[in-house]
Amino acid sequence: MAEDWGEGWEDMAEGTGSGVSGTHGDTGLWVLGSLRLRAGLGDMRGLGQGFGDMAVCATRLSLVLFLLTVTVFLSTLTPKFYFALTVTSSFISGLIFVFEWWHFRKYGTSFIEQVSVSHLRPLIGGAENNPPAPAAFSAGENETSRQNMPECKVWRNPLNLFRGAEYSRYMWVTGKEPLTYYDMNLSAQDHQTFFTCDTDALRPSDTVMQKAWRERNPQARIKAAYQALELNNDCATAYVLLAEEEATTIVDAEKYFKQALKAGEMIYRKSQNCHSQSPQHEAQLRRDTNVLVYVKRRLAMCARKLGRIREAVKMMRDLMKEFPLLSMLNIHENLLEALLELQAYADVQAVLAKYDDISLPKSAAICYTAALLKARAVSERFSPETASKRGLSAAEINAVEAIHRAVEFNPHVPKYLLEMKSLVLPPEHILKRGDSEAVAYAFFHLQHWKRIEGALNLLHCTWEGTFRMIPYPLEKGHLFYPYPSCTETADRELLPTFHEVSVYPQKELPFFIHFTAGLCSFSAMLALLTHQFPELMVIFAKAVSSGASSAVTSQELSQRLFISSGFSY
Repeated sequence: MAEDWGEGWEDMAEGTGSGVSGTHGDTGLWVLGSLRLRAGLGDMRGLGQGFGDMAVCATRLSLVLFLLTVTVFLSTLTPKFYFALTVTSSFISGLIFVFEWWHFRKYGTSFIEQVSVSHLRPLIGGAENNPPAPAAFSAGENETSRQNMPECKVWRNPLNLFRGAEYSRYMWVTGKEPLTYYDMNLSAQDHQTFFTCDTDALRPSDTVMQKAWRERNPQARIKAAYQALELNNDCATAYVLLAEEEATTIVDAEKYFKQALKAGEMIYRKSQNCHSQSPQHEAQLRRDTNVLVYVKRRLAMCARKLGRIREAVKMMRDLMKEFPLLSMLNIHENLLEALLELQAYADVQAVLAKYDDISLPKSAAICYTAALLKARAVSERFSPETASKRGLSAAEINAVEAIHRAVEFNPHVPKYLLEMKSLVLPPEHILKRGDSEAVAYAFFHLQHWKRIEGALNLLHCTWEGTFRMIPYPLEKGHLFYPYPSCTETADRELLPTFHEVSVYPQKELPFFIHFTAGLCSFSAMLALLTHQFPELMVIFAKAVSSGASSAVTSQELSQRLFISSGFSY
């Protein structure tokens, strides 16, 4: 091959040098040299390819030898090893399955998937910026869809309990914290918004209370309230704080609120006389108005809790007439609950006629109270068997449609009314259409449903039919906007950790829960078979391992090695 290489270059050189003269013999000599050079190159390429094939076959040989070694090792194992291996595998996969199930029930996500997305995906290069989604709608359509999409807005619970007289007593008895830090932080923000203003620096007592509302420690807040009263005995917000947090009974809370009412009315009259003098005085009037409305409302709630229901109804009606623009506080929901306790259903219907309007925001109290009144007309004589035979009457159809409407607005409520889920103390803030609103409604209204004979039976027979009317997936609603997807996260922040949050629609189990459950079951089955039939399982394991390695014999491997490298025996 080397001779052909040298002769080829010599012939080409001679042919090139004589090619200038243009004779045909010299040209043939140049072609002959080119052919000899190409032959030499081809021989070198063949030799390189042969060495490459030998390396590949050597790799295959090492893999087969490794399989043979593993087979020999496995053939020496005893049944005890296989039993221990399967039991350990089943135990570990079972632990992973239990942890995955607990994490999914508590947080609504798979732990393995969460770790994979947040930690492993960036390491393998999956954190690139996603391309922008194509514009499927015009700007006007986007704006319209943005306005129509419901937001997960957190509202103040109109029926929230007293911290000292109710929440704290629950914690003393059960040892469980009924309020979350997120919920209490929202209440602190509300207090700072309602009970403070820019002119607090002009009054030392208000300055102290401004700091008190920001304190996280309840004892520090109570101490600051007493300091404010030492500076000004007519500090209404100080009495409010003591009524909410220090009073251990509703009677004590009512006494504090009465003192706050006396001081608040006096300050409110002073603010009314000078509110037009400057913007600061207008802000002070708004603050004093908020304090007065809050105190009167809590006094009405104290009267309701102490059994003076008619007095509470009168106070709520007077408050709604005196401050009609403060409908955002949802005082009518307090009024509805008190009227239901009086069984004044005609008055309840009158309140619903005013507030159950298409232009006003809905709530579970409005929708389910409307359903309760319509169910009351037919619930005593309602029977599922009779209705299936003769069909539903017009009144029964109206009642069923009202129940379907209420369930579509908040699908979590029926399980609490039917006592399929346990209740906890309602939070200080609720999320409309969420589990927190369902807890708050059922906590106060379950007794009203029980009082009407047959109402819960009618609800039990008809509430699940609502889901057949709602399109799935929930891309659009039937009577309301599509159910928001953000309620679960907000409800987990509002409700205590020991409460099992209701989720709608029900999420499918993650893949890793199915995988770990299957792996645990399969490993446990192998462990059981190994324990019951040790000899047969060892024979089976050896057969599987030997079958994988005996596919290629050493004779066949040596033949393939030499044939692929271009040699023969």
